[in-house]
Amino acid sequence: MIRQIIEIDVQKCDGCGLCVGECHEGAIGLENGKAKLLRDDYCDGLGNCLPVCPAGAIRFIEREAAAFDKTAAAKNAQAKNECAPTLACGCPGTHSKKIDREYSACVQPLGEIPQSQLAQWPVQIKLVPVNAPYFNNAALLVAADCAAYAYANFHAEFMKSRITIIGCPKLDDVDYTEKLAAILKSNDVKSLAVVRMEVPCCAGIVRAAVDALTQSGKVIPRRIITLSTDGAVIKEE
Repeated sequence: MIRQIIEIDVQKCDGCGLCVGECHEGAIGLENGKAKLLRDDYCDGLGNCLPVCPAGAIRFIEREAAAFDKTAAAKNAQAKNECAPTLACGCPGTHSKKIDREYSACVQPLGEIPQSQLAQWPVQIKLVPVNAPYFNNAALLVAADCAAYAYANFHAEFMKSRITIIGCPKLDDVDYTEKLAAILKSNDVKSLAVVRMEVPCCAGIVRAAVDALTQSGKVIPRRIITLSTDGAVIKEE
């Protein structure tokens, strides 16, 4: 039959595995470091995988394909869930999780070593799942990835009690607007802070965050902090 189904561009795919985790029917897997549609009859054609792909490697097409088999897909999904702790994405580095910072006394950092304030994993904008539960009711921090190295007290002053996601628009060579807008639209984010460096290329992360907030239609408190390369706050708006 001719029907709508996904197609994955292996040239664009970077193998992050986010689409694998987002496909509840288990129609997508990783082979040789690239995402692949494993079985047509597991794909419902609804495209939950599309918005999480940071590389834009997935699209809808219409072609001859086996009909979606809801029963078989459900059994496959159940088997997939029972395979834990093996990760669907095949990479522990992309496993989404909330980090509990309520340590007992026996695991507190020794001496005066400050405790990390990172509240979730992953942190890269390109890798975070749009619908991760830690985004709900979150104070969201979008930061240039150089910022934590430049500003000595970054964890305590900016990351504490926030969900932190980072990126570099120059090195990633990608527009974060669509991904950030999807996060804001899909979750009850209560505030947005952006920390950028003073260098010109960092303007891209601010523009993406501001445009994403506009596209989301949300009205929430917003802060933009600019850091100098020698580690000082030089502007806040």
